[in-house]
Amino acid sequence: MNEIMPKAIGFSIIFTLVTYLIMKKDIKAPEAAKELTKLEKHGDVREDNYFWMRLSDAQKNAETKDAQTKKVYEYLEEENAYYHQMTAETKAFQEKLFEEMKGRIKEDDESVPYKKNGYFYLTRFEKGQQYPIYSRKKRSLEAKEEIMFDLNDEAEGHEYFQLGGISVSPDNTLATFGVDTISRRQYHLQVKNLVTGKIYSDKIDNTTGGSVWANDNKTFFYTKKDPVTLRSSKIYRHVLGTEASEDVLVYEEKDETFGVFVTKSKSKKYLIIGSFSTVSNEYQVLEADNPEGTFRIIQPRERDLEYDIAHYEEAFYIRTNKDDAINFKLMKTPEDKTTKEHWVDVIPHREDTFFEDFSIFKEYLVLEERSNGLNKIRIKRWDGKEDYYLPFDEETYSVGVYSNPEFDTDVIRYSYNSMTTPNSVIDFNMRDKSKDVKKEQEVLGGKFDKKNYLSKRLWVTARDGKKIALSIVYHKDTKISKDTPVLQYAYGSYGYTISDGFSTTRLSLLDRGFVYALAHIRGSQYLGREWYEDGKMLNKKNTFNDFVDCSKYLIENNYTSPAHLYAMGGSAGGLLMGAVINMNPELYNGVIAAVPFVDVISTMLDDSIPLTTGEYDEWGNPNDKEYYEYIKSYSPYDQVTAKDYPNMLVTTGLHDSQVQYWEPAKWVAKLRELKTDNNLLFLHTNMDAGHGGASGRFDALKETAEEYAFFLMLEDKLEK
Repeated sequence: MNEIMPKAIGFSIIFTLVTYLIMKKDIKAPEAAKELTKLEKHGDVREDNYFWMRLSDAQKNAETKDAQTKKVYEYLEEENAYYHQMTAETKAFQEKLFEEMKGRIKEDDESVPYKKNGYFYLTRFEKGQQYPIYSRKKRSLEAKEEIMFDLNDEAEGHEYFQLGGISVSPDNTLATFGVDTISRRQYHLQVKNLVTGKIYSDKIDNTTGGSVWANDNKTFFYTKKDPVTLRSSKIYRHVLGTEASEDVLVYEEKDETFGVFVTKSKSKKYLIIGSFSTVSNEYQVLEADNPEGTFRIIQPRERDLEYDIAHYEEAFYIRTNKDDAINFKLMKTPEDKTTKEHWVDVIPHREDTFFEDFSIFKEYLVLEERSNGLNKIRIKRWDGKEDYYLPFDEETYSVGVYSNPEFDTDVIRYSYNSMTTPNSVIDFNMRDKSKDVKKEQEVLGGKFDKKNYLSKRLWVTARDGKKIALSIVYHKDTKISKDTPVLQYAYGSYGYTISDGFSTTRLSLLDRGFVYALAHIRGSQYLGREWYEDGKMLNKKNTFNDFVDCSKYLIENNYTSPAHLYAMGGSAGGLLMGAVINMNPELYNGVIAAVPFVDVISTMLDDSIPLTTGEYDEWGNPNDKEYYEYIKSYSPYDQVTAKDYPNMLVTTGLHDSQVQYWEPAKWVAKLRELKTDNNLLFLHTNMDAGHGGASGRFDALKETAEEYAFFLMLEDKLEK
């Protein structure tokens, strides 16, 4: 409270606050109905009182809702109402945070144009608009702008709108594009004439949104999803002007543990069908000049053989783990002899370097590597005359090569940022080693100075002796002590690595005295492929233990204390949140679990649920008793018991295709039934969105403001 505030005003505010707190005690938390369902597997019976919350897509989409649907919606709305009532005191502060975050964004912003096939393509935003505008300029940046798609017009009338998969025909006249207005990641595919602006009558439902053109400018290939499981399973060929019912099924992926996609080689010579699972890949190719031909397999799938391909001259270059190359290596093979016995090493395997990706240019090979957790870009001439790394000076940072569709060029484009350095887009000339900073992210508002923030990596010794990197960032004026609020974040699944990047929204926490700590726990590939393997399947508990050990490190070393330590994670990171609060709830004052995957055992036993079959090699197949028992031993929903839990905010989306809404809904109901504390427990369901939350850029900021307000409320840092 401001010390110079007149006493009368101060007493008035205190009286109002006390009155409000008394009123809050009279607000009753929802009590979900209990209807026992017994679930039996391997002779083990699980009792689920909230199984009734599961609705099918047909029930949700029906014009007339049945009794069960009405009951589920009523419960979700009751939880939403309870959340809004109990956090009413934060609403003005949420708006303040939103305006603050919005104020840092350059509203009339645009991307750095990239050149492809004679056109410069760019994405831009106009002031006050939620959605981007996609446009292009022919041959020169001084040429007249051609607007391809203005999503602000397209999104009108929709609570959610997502356009994706724009694919321009080789002659630059047509574009396929996908639209999702439900947030279920089921796109309908259409074609637009970029010269006349006409939208063709061709319309294909239930696709992934992406497509690829053959070289004849009239044929394109696309991927359809299974309408129930949403697995990408079929590749079709469509000829412009024909009915979708006439489309030819080119390939069907019948193995339910695999998904499928279609793309095109950078050389433009080949159409490529890729089949993928957690531990295996398979590719088929067809000359793009011959769209009605037959695809041929590069290398038949083998369990535990992973590979990716790129075409260059008369060869395919292959990133693979062949020959026990756990961190991957680069090989090549003649384009007419592609099975693995013909593969030869180009870049050998290295124990200390994880080979993440590569890009091929006419005179250069560009490698993206990770060593000791840090990204590196390596440039190698095909003629062998040069082989060097780009230098980066900060202790921790994030760098990546992107938007390099041109083949015959000496310039690569990459992005660079760190926890204290806003993102820059840089063009690097591989021949003369000069660099041109094309754009630096502007942080508006007049308050940001990177010198005011400090970041570093801590190395935490886990309970089994492994070293875990913990990247932290904070304002230089923040005094580190047991009273310092710390937000610890992690993901830790699927080998996905969260790099140490910059966030304009995060400044709202840092400027209010928070430390942000990113834990690079097992399950990611931060320290190489082995780091991932040691955090999945029957090693999954290492992920949770690592997070807890990082929390204990922060507490034991007086970075914070349990009264001021907060945790957050989303999706599989929400599973992480559920696991750690069952293990060590006493470590945290507050937790946000966003779209959390918490009913693991039930979901993995139901192969009709989206993503289940494709994830057996991530979590294990609980139809096998060994995996059933292991998964059940950490599944957050199954492990809820009568004890104290931290203050919690749980978020979900009704149309979530990745983690079904009923998982967090059931979890909150069970927590509310069993927990023995008086701490806050909220469930907030976005009734119009799915896994990714709101689609508009400003609506997404409002969601972040809600999350930050929750933490700041618990820290008693609400502002008028």
